[in-house]
Amino acid sequence: MKLTLGWLGEYLETGASADEIAARLTMLGLEVEAVEDRAAALAPFVVARVVEAAPHPNADRLSVCRVDTGTDTFDVVCGAPNARSGMKGVFAPIGARIPGTGATLERRAIRGVTGAGMLCSERELGLSDEHESIVELADDAPVGTPFAAFAGLDDPVIDIAVTPQRGDCLGVLGIARDLAAAGVGRFVAPPVAEVAGTGPSPVGVRLEFAPDAAGACPHFVGRHVRGVSNGPSPAWLQNRLRAIGLRPISALVDITNLLACERARPLHVFDSDRLSGDIHVRLARPGETLAALDGKTYTLDPAMTVIADDSGPVALAGVIGGEATGCTEATRNVFIESAYFDPVRTATTGRRLQIESEARYRFERGVDRAGAVAGAERATRLILELCGGEASDPVVAGTAPHDDRRIPFDPARIRALGGLDVAEDRAAGILAALGFAPETKNGRTACRVPSWRHDIDGEADLVEEVLRVVGYDAIPPVPLPRGRTVARPGLDRPQRRARRARRALAARGFNECVTWSFLGAGAARRFGGGAPELRLANPISAGLSDMRPSLLPNLAAAAARNMARGRADFALFEVGPIYAGDSPEDQATAAGGIRCGASGPRHWLAAPREVDAFDAKADALALVAALGGPAERLRAAADAPAWYHPGQSGVLRLGPRNVIAHFGLLHPRTAAAFDVSGPVAAFEVFLDRLPVARAAAGTARPALSVSDLQVVRRDLAFVVDTDLPAATLLDSVRGMSGKVPGKFALSDVALFDDYRGEGVGRSRKSLAVSFAIVPRDRTPTDEEIQAVVDAVVARVAKAAGGELRG
Repeated sequence: MKLTLGWLGEYLETGASADEIAARLTMLGLEVEAVEDRAAALAPFVVARVVEAAPHPNADRLSVCRVDTGTDTFDVVCGAPNARSGMKGVFAPIGARIPGTGATLERRAIRGVTGAGMLCSERELGLSDEHESIVELADDAPVGTPFAAFAGLDDPVIDIAVTPQRGDCLGVLGIARDLAAAGVGRFVAPPVAEVAGTGPSPVGVRLEFAPDAAGACPHFVGRHVRGVSNGPSPAWLQNRLRAIGLRPISALVDITNLLACERARPLHVFDSDRLSGDIHVRLARPGETLAALDGKTYTLDPAMTVIADDSGPVALAGVIGGEATGCTEATRNVFIESAYFDPVRTATTGRRLQIESEARYRFERGVDRAGAVAGAERATRLILELCGGEASDPVVAGTAPHDDRRIPFDPARIRALGGLDVAEDRAAGILAALGFAPETKNGRTACRVPSWRHDIDGEADLVEEVLRVVGYDAIPPVPLPRGRTVARPGLDRPQRRARRARRALAARGFNECVTWSFLGAGAARRFGGGAPELRLANPISAGLSDMRPSLLPNLAAAAARNMARGRADFALFEVGPIYAGDSPEDQATAAGGIRCGASGPRHWLAAPREVDAFDAKADALALVAALGGPAERLRAAADAPAWYHPGQSGVLRLGPRNVIAHFGLLHPRTAAAFDVSGPVAAFEVFLDRLPVARAAAGTARPALSVSDLQVVRRDLAFVVDTDLPAATLLDSVRGMSGKVPGKFALSDVALFDDYRGEGVGRSRKSLAVSFAIVPRDRTPTDEEIQAVVDAVVARVAKAAGGELRG
């Protein structure tokens, strides 16, 4: 919302400067975005008289003008066709910055003649796009006067960011009312005088709504004016509109724009000679169209309110007028529309048709529900003053929807809700100045809600009105009470675990993704979801219709987007919720990740390899270990879900039933469904299934325990059944630590070979294990080392059925 200081002064008697008013408006909750002083940019420009305009000696289309500025005379080279002796224009001296072009005027020769300044066009002054001719001022314009003062451009412009609930402040009248309540000045609101009609209107109005849609337009006021002359509006009106960024069009259109910004009252004026019969306000009919004033034709639907005549729609109510009944210079008879339209229906219509207009902007924020009559009277008077003509009697259909509500108000609630003591008489004065008209009877106060305040619902809103006028900066700061006990942690255990998971995966080179918890039905079914109870009733889009059963579909989609942009090697992860059903216990928290491309950075010392299932397994195990989980106790099995590659995937279990993680390569068909090429290593760790780590006794690290004696390493190969998991064999060896003869420790137990083929049998395989014998207090003898090896062999034979390979 833009307004000028002079325009505000018509409704607010004040001596405050523009900066003072801007500061107070911000304190009132009407944030001022800018205060523009147009006179500063036009300071060097003055009114001048062309003493003589002679032809240029070296150019046919140029003239050399002798210009009098009141204090001196200058020679100016001018190319405008209207430059002539005796005229008055706007002179810019050398060194002036031209607002319309941004250039600084320099002394230079034009076809051999050097000028000392220039005569300016409207475009050079930043007033319009007109540049064919220089500005031509009236004969009585005082020479030497600053042009900004003469043209009324020395009026500062205040740009206000009005919040959506304050539709009343989209007019100068509402802003002046707020400032007066805050003590900045005295509110001056002259009553709108009724214009006497000369007879009935030739155009009637009917509201044609079913009972359930009557709120679309409950009140419509119209008036017919005949014999108007629709030429350019007067200079004061054009200057006022230009100052706030609106383009003057014609007197009739400019009057409606003025009232929209003055009283927050959108109106429309029809050329009544182009109307067919009476006005019908109704809902649109299927298939109806409207050729609007913006040059576009819109197809309407029955949810939209239209203003129609006997031939069909002539305007979209509260949004835009129709081209067929628009006013032109040939217009002689007009019909004024001033109505109240439903804000929600107006906003829906504008959004659906993608129409932005000043009328829609105000109607959807709420105009004065009882202001249709005053708007029509004000428009009628301005039209009669500026365009002439005779006005008919008003035409009124329906009644204003204002219900004259009264809200009980206890001044003590200001202290209770706002923390500020405000005297009762001051609070009552503020509310009265804002239009709430407080009345006290039998010790109880009630406030009438004015028709222009849609945002007031209860007593708390009245308290807010008093507080914002008094000033939120007047509320004393009150320290919060400090507890005597140590504050509890702000995050619970699952939240801390999710945070640690993010840090651990980021440390392994992953980049985090944050995606929707929704996905398309096809993707959901591909990853085991798609149940009816997980389908959204009102999805954002068709591609986000189901709750996700896994993190991997959205990560795969993100991988496809990266590949489409030329990224081949990357790792992505996400920590978030997944859904198995619609019950609270069906929601779980998971950490998932994918790797694509090469498993490591490109380097000349080592050829890169593509990611594989072991990369995914390593990521899953590393994450479990980082979260304090029993990574060494997890058992791998090859029964991964169907969206993984059947031969290159697995699950990690803690015990026979508790699945902690899935890992492996995505199935080629799954990857292809997301347009992902190449192998994709993926994993998903279910954080809620990890056992809670036992609380540590302290934060100090345990003492370092290393042996000063030499470690003995041994490699043993065992022949076992083909279906025996390698983890079973490794566990049997690890379980021997501290239990072998001599109480030596075993460490670094690892599998380094898996052989199947000739020499071991068709249903057998050879697993080679390495381990270290760690002495504690003495170096083991050969006999003691052999005893340890024999104990390991015996343990493997008993626990895994393994035989030492010969």
